Amino acid sequence: MAAYAALVSLTNTIDHVRNHPRLSICLDRNQTESLHERVAFLLDFIETSHSHGSSKEAEELESRIASAAHAAEDVIESHLVDQILAGSNEGHDQREQSVPLIDIQEETEETKYSIKGKAVKSMYSIGLLCGLKKVTKKMDSIKKKDAKVEEENLVEQIHSGSISLLDLQTVIQDMDAVKDKVVTVKEERRIFKDKQPTYAMPPATSSTPPTNTMMGFDGELTRLMDALLGHNSSLQIIPIVGMGGSGKTTLAKHVYERFRTLLHFEVCAWSTISQKFSVGEIYSKLLFRQNTSPSDTGRETEQQLAQELYQSLICKKYLVILDDMWSIEAWEQIQFFFPDNSNGSRIIITTRLLDLASYFGPSCLKMSCLDADRSWKLFCQNAFGQEEGCPRELERIGKKIVEKCKGLPLSIVVIGGLLGKSHKTQEYWEYFAIIIGNSILNLEDNPQSLDILSLSYSHLPAHLKPCFLYVGIFPEDRNIHVSRLIKLWVAEGFIKPNKTQSLEEVAEGYLKDLVDRNLIAIARLGWNGKIKSCNIHDLLRDLCLMAAQKERFLYVMDLFDIPGGIDNERRIVFDDLSPQNRYGPLDFHGLKPSASVARSFVSNRRLPLLKFQLLRVFDVEGNDSPIDDVLDKQVNLRYFRKPYVWGYERFFHVVPSSIYLLWNLQTLIIRHGESVVAPPEIWKMPQLRHVDCVDMYLPEPPLSDDQQDESVLINLQTLQTTMNLTLSEEVCKRIINVKKLKITYDRFAAMPYRCCLYNLCRLGKLESLSCSFESMPIFGGWLHFWSLTFPSSLKKLSLKGCYLHCQDLMIIGCWLPNLEVLNLREQSIFGPVWNLLQEGGFLCLKSLKISRNYLLHWNADSSHFPALEKLVLEDLVLLHEIPSSFGEMQTLRSIDLHRCSDSAAFSAMKILEEQKSLGNDDFRVRVVSVDDEMRLFEENLRRWFGNYTD
Repeated sequence: MAAYAALVSLTNTIDHVRNHPRLSICLDRNQTESLHERVAFLLDFIETSHSHGSSKEAEELESRIASAAHAAEDVIESHLVDQILAGSNEGHDQREQSVPLIDIQEETEETKYSIKGKAVKSMYSIGLLCGLKKVTKKMDSIKKKDAKVEEENLVEQIHSGSISLLDLQTVIQDMDAVKDKVVTVKEERRIFKDKQPTYAMPPATSSTPPTNTMMGFDGELTRLMDALLGHNSSLQIIPIVGMGGSGKTTLAKHVYERFRTLLHFEVCAWSTISQKFSVGEIYSKLLFRQNTSPSDTGRETEQQLAQELYQSLICKKYLVILDDMWSIEAWEQIQFFFPDNSNGSRIIITTRLLDLASYFGPSCLKMSCLDADRSWKLFCQNAFGQEEGCPRELERIGKKIVEKCKGLPLSIVVIGGLLGKSHKTQEYWEYFAIIIGNSILNLEDNPQSLDILSLSYSHLPAHLKPCFLYVGIFPEDRNIHVSRLIKLWVAEGFIKPNKTQSLEEVAEGYLKDLVDRNLIAIARLGWNGKIKSCNIHDLLRDLCLMAAQKERFLYVMDLFDIPGGIDNERRIVFDDLSPQNRYGPLDFHGLKPSASVARSFVSNRRLPLLKFQLLRVFDVEGNDSPIDDVLDKQVNLRYFRKPYVWGYERFFHVVPSSIYLLWNLQTLIIRHGESVVAPPEIWKMPQLRHVDCVDMYLPEPPLSDDQQDESVLINLQTLQTTMNLTLSEEVCKRIINVKKLKITYDRFAAMPYRCCLYNLCRLGKLESLSCSFESMPIFGGWLHFWSLTFPSSLKKLSLKGCYLHCQDLMIIGCWLPNLEVLNLREQSIFGPVWNLLQEGGFLCLKSLKISRNYLLHWNADSSHFPALEKLVLEDLVLLHEIPSSFGEMQTLRSIDLHRCSDSAAFSAMKILEEQKSLGNDDFRVRVVSVDDEMRLFEENLRRWFGNYTD
């Protein structure tokens, strides 16, 4: 909801200003306290009494609250930006530029239009010229009105369309109009207030991994498995057709994951087509390049990618999933690159269009709606879980609610998730059954299912609504990196802080809650069990965009928009995936429109900069404009992301000292192939939370004293990748709370013992560490030689070029009782033998990866890795075998070998046999041989350089 997001954002902005070491005196204390008190009152009202979309009048009230909060925030941030820019132009310290906005006690003509002649220039939108005093008066009027409502218990007055932030007297004129509604509204509000579920702050716990159960689809699953395992050796195309939300993708994903485990097919590949498709992206996804951005595929032509795909499938038995196909045109462009190897290969196509499915033959798999019995079972699974059943007193009303879903699986799953988080009382469910036919939105396409899905939004608690709407900024059918999503949520300002968790931990709890409600789906879990990537169903994304545009939460542009009316939009998203337009810059028809109050600009393609003044979020794919163009001018930035663009030479970029003016910068991501040289001023940016660069050279910080608390980056959680960083005591003091650290030392670095790596133990909150040594001389006894000590808090460790002895590896296992992931990369092991024969070991280790080491013998017992789940070995061409005791590990789930010796691969297959004999049917072994890699290498040579001969 826009009102909640606006109020929390304003609260966070006020707190940021008051706690900032340089800006805390920029605002008058009495003025901000007065505003803060009003905002807190309105926020409490929204959180405890917000409507669930059943009233147009209530929506209008919330809209007016949002407008007032926006106006206040515009006044504050405009003032700060003007002060900062004026101070930088005049060469004065910011403290000397600090003046109150407008005296809260008295507003004269002079204060109204002056503030050193600059405030008027920045107050260019709704209500900005009113100043903070007028804004607080608006909020005070709402506060008085709401207090009157609560005092008289006249809930119907909230619904009055005459409630105005500018003039409360109009309420009296509307009294007669709302009189007839009083009794009904009071009763509905009383019932809802009594039965509304309470939502405590969600803890930052990891979500349960998604299950592969196919409740209600047993017949369809059997038919699909028969088609996949049939004796017909020719290439078969199996279309699955059904309406949106009928379970097509769920069914395809279930069999896809099953066959990836069973190794029935040599190649399993997946690509989502969507309405707006790019042939090059389809090929890239089928070639397992899941992390490529739209700009990355421009480095290879579609024809090159098609040939590479064809070569990867020729002579192999493959399963390809083409999900969400909307036109035969997509198939016609790619069909020639799926060879018929006469070996039982299969292609599954999911579509909503029956005529498209019929194109592939008369026998398509139709996903029909569920009958009453299957619908009820699916609902109970999502509302009560696998073990718990539906209470007897809720069965009758529960089945009545499920009947409204008309057998559509997506609606059943979402409603089940919604009621699963509610109070499970008969009275509340009776109330819910009454309103289930109503919708907050007027949805034209597939109205029956979307009307029901809209309830999942309207009944969300206030703090989850903006988070859910924000997911709409991501393109359709794309996996969303959770780390990026959470950073954006935090930068936008609508994550409400608490005293026991960081903002990121609170946001993780919000995400988990959305997953539990079946509004967001888990795509991939990370090493720590937390959600690494997620996605959203097309229908739910449509719901996001419709609700967001209705509430003016987002403004979504497309290719043909002339953005002349975006001056009052706060979040601008350019959503165009047309392949013919993605790579060239768009010139907005020769215009350079103004977006004077916009806080966010997100785009998946190169765009010229608009006229921003208060921008917080800049996230543009493929943007090739100089970094300084943004960092020098947008001093209100909180989030800056410049992803990598293929085709650009790597070079050094010296970040200007003016970055210090970005008073509230939280996230800095530069992956443009640039080595970044940071200025000393970066140590005086206390709001920094995440710094993520390809290579960053950090200068030594200034010596600390009692007057330089601002030099401590107390909020910094991520710092990567730093080059040749000397971890002196001064540096460790300033990054004391860092959780993720990545360091690389090249041949120009000082000797490692002079890099003070022994100070790593001072970083008591460090959870993930990557340390690489490039072109370093070989030293025996690396840990002992450099007296390196790790903090016991480490959960993930990646090492390269450090030449560990056997005893060093055992020391790591003893030092790090919480270690869950260990990556021993190139030249991290010294010598051909790794013996783990003494007591101890890696007691909590879940994932072990060893790559590009000259390891010949590995002697270990299963007791050394009692929690190991995943083993990955790469380029161990000399390794004789994997320890045979790994066949006894009850926790082990998979072994992956890439370009290892034949004897190592043979030992992996023996472990597979032993695991299967012990009943571990889900155990998986994947082997990629040197011959496979060589064949692909030769194919690439031919593709890059023409005909290749020995």
